[in-house]
Amino acid sequence: MSLWTRIKLIKYDYWLIAILILATFLYTWNIWEAGEANSFYTAAVVSMTKSFKNFWYASFDPAGFITVDKPPVALWFMAISVKIFGVHGWSLVLSSILFGIGSVYLMYNLIHRRFGKIPARLAALIMTLTPIVVADSRTNNMDATLIFFLLLSIYFVQKAVFKNQQRYLWIGFSLMGIAFNVKMLQAFMILPALYLYYWIATNIGWKKKLAHLGIATVFLAVFTLIWPLSVDMTNPSNRPYEGGSETNSALELAFGYNGTQRLLGQTTGTGGAFPGMGSSSKKSASSKAPGSSSKKSSNNPPAKPSSSTSKSSSKKPTGTPPTNKTGNGPGGSTKGAGTGGAGGGAFSIGSVGPFRLFGLDLGPQISWLLIISILGLISSYFYFRGSRMKKWWSLTPQRKELWLWAGWLVPVYGFFSVASFFHPYYTIMLAPAIAALGGVGIYTMIKQWKEKSLWSMILPIAILSTAILQAWYVAQYYSIIAWVLLGVGVLISIPLFALPWISINLKNKHIWPISGVILIMLAPTFWSLTPTIAGESAQIPTAGPSLLTSSGGMTTAGGMGGSVDSTLLKYLKKHQGNAEYLFATDDSSTAAPYIISTGKAVMSIGGFNGTDKAITLKQFKKLVKEGKVKYYYSGGKTGGSNTAIVNWIKKNAKKVKLSGNNSATSSITTSTKTSSTSANEMGTPPTSGNAPSGAGGNSSTAPTSQGATPPSGSSSKKMKKPSGSSSKMKKPSKKPSNMGGAPEGMTGGMTGGMGSSGTLYDLSDIYD
Repeated sequence: MSLWTRIKLIKYDYWLIAILILATFLYTWNIWEAGEANSFYTAAVVSMTKSFKNFWYASFDPAGFITVDKPPVALWFMAISVKIFGVHGWSLVLSSILFGIGSVYLMYNLIHRRFGKIPARLAALIMTLTPIVVADSRTNNMDATLIFFLLLSIYFVQKAVFKNQQRYLWIGFSLMGIAFNVKMLQAFMILPALYLYYWIATNIGWKKKLAHLGIATVFLAVFTLIWPLSVDMTNPSNRPYEGGSETNSALELAFGYNGTQRLLGQTTGTGGAFPGMGSSSKKSASSKAPGSSSKKSSNNPPAKPSSSTSKSSSKKPTGTPPTNKTGNGPGGSTKGAGTGGAGGGAFSIGSVGPFRLFGLDLGPQISWLLIISILGLISSYFYFRGSRMKKWWSLTPQRKELWLWAGWLVPVYGFFSVASFFHPYYTIMLAPAIAALGGVGIYTMIKQWKEKSLWSMILPIAILSTAILQAWYVAQYYSIIAWVLLGVGVLISIPLFALPWISINLKNKHIWPISGVILIMLAPTFWSLTPTIAGESAQIPTAGPSLLTSSGGMTTAGGMGGSVDSTLLKYLKKHQGNAEYLFATDDSSTAAPYIISTGKAVMSIGGFNGTDKAITLKQFKKLVKEGKVKYYYSGGKTGGSNTAIVNWIKKNAKKVKLSGNNSATSSITTSTKTSSTSANEMGTPPTSGNAPSGAGGNSSTAPTSQGATPPSGSSSKKMKKPSGSSSKMKKPSKKPSNMGGAPEGMTGGMTGGMGSSGTLYDLSDIYD
């Protein structure tokens, strides 16, 4: 049989094709406006294209001084894309988009194999329309890649069960090891489910099960440890410093910063936990994460109020302390800057507890259909009981699959209920379990309702409770629409409750359950559209109406990220000479834009947030003496761990004075602003002596030091790139790039950042 004949015989599911087209639209539309996306990882991708050494270790800078704080697998795909297509916003996020679409397809296949087409379509649709899935699939963060590899791992383990062939089990566990090298221990949250599933689903003796799983564990260990051991067994002088670690160790990074600290709270190198991480809502106003109040709006979309204060922050079920009186959301709104819910801030994650995921901080990103998935698990477990003669706990083939997805949902739900250090967008980890259990559950709940079974009341309870929860989320932005949603939910629920008791035949009563399902899909669909409409590709991915304001999509926290100052860059390129580094600076947020713009090496002395002890004073002096580092730029930040180096520089080096086209001579003052949003608008505390211009946050110019004028090229509208740069980022044509947020581990101890004054120091004369 020819290949063409085989292709013609394939039976296509046109509903699946439509869902994949929808996913492609949501994940790709307006992506050409992505800008630099997560500039921390973008700089690393640019650097990784310079050499294989940088590629293997995920070096942040072209010189291979320090790495990013994550393993390299996701960045490898980005680097390959950039190597082929060049450095553009869309090429940086291309791999995430493809993995996001691939995850939807895998979700369909995983459910279709055992439950049929209708539950599979529903699961794929729910996966597609989960707001945080859309937001994550549009960025160059690692989460969409992680989800794809986890689902691919399950796909092969499931195939091993169905075909009873060990090689698929080995592939599945190997892929789990690769997933570890995407975001480390986060991948292993579902590992117990994988072991449990194979144990209960295979029809072989327990001794063979032990042998099969033992061999699979060897494959898991090999693919898990191959990269971190290759790092730790290499002489530190022959590789970059492992960013984010305390001991320059990839394994310590995995089990510390990216492991136990995610659960217990991150305090390493920051002097305290980050704001908004599992803290009490009773804390003082001064310590709140940016933009985390919960003031309700009218029926109109969030706008720029002239003066907005948070009146309900004390009632909000969040762990984030109350904010100051000035609005910090987009345009000064008291709603969270780009959080999509009423919460806000990169670490606004609510209070520890079993209902944290339903709160306003996390719920609008992930929990729209969480009730459906939980009740759907109960419904489907009893629907697939099998023969009436079997015990209620007996395992049927479908129940074994349900144990797999319950084994995913429960530990991940538990982690996010008690963990102290994570970003809201990490909750994408729940999306596959919610989609699988929701898709199967909707199908079985409707079946039980039509059959007037003992469990027929689960459907109306699920529809009504979900409508109430969704109305609460929507009310934070559109109060009238929320009441309409709630009212329609009640009206649909009444016949769903009543008909099983009064109607003789429900077989043809399709309209009520279908109407209920459509109703509960409307709000998450709109929330999922917001990143697409806004063209969002943010460092802190999020979804919600706050993205649709004039400055929407500018998700940020703590003032990280920045832009290139053309006057500073022109001077440095002219005087760099044979120095290996264009300049040295405190942290990656200052260094990243210059690496992206020029492709030249910029030393981030303290790594991502300035707290890594990657170099000693003695080592730094040697580099200065050898002429490898000629300039140091102080961005005005404090709280780093390299004060000895900074103090030595300030004591011995001379300040450089430049003349901008529009300013008198003064020490270099650069405003590390984003394209069009001031520090206050983006949730960044104002620098000393520069109060916000108004609650509305209408000022488009970041404050500078007193008496100093920013050099030309630092316009708040758009930063001009210098000519002749070796690696150009294609800028968006319609809206600013979303490069203002702290990627993975924003420090609460750092001050300064966007809008802060900075000073350039010349180190070349110290040893003359």
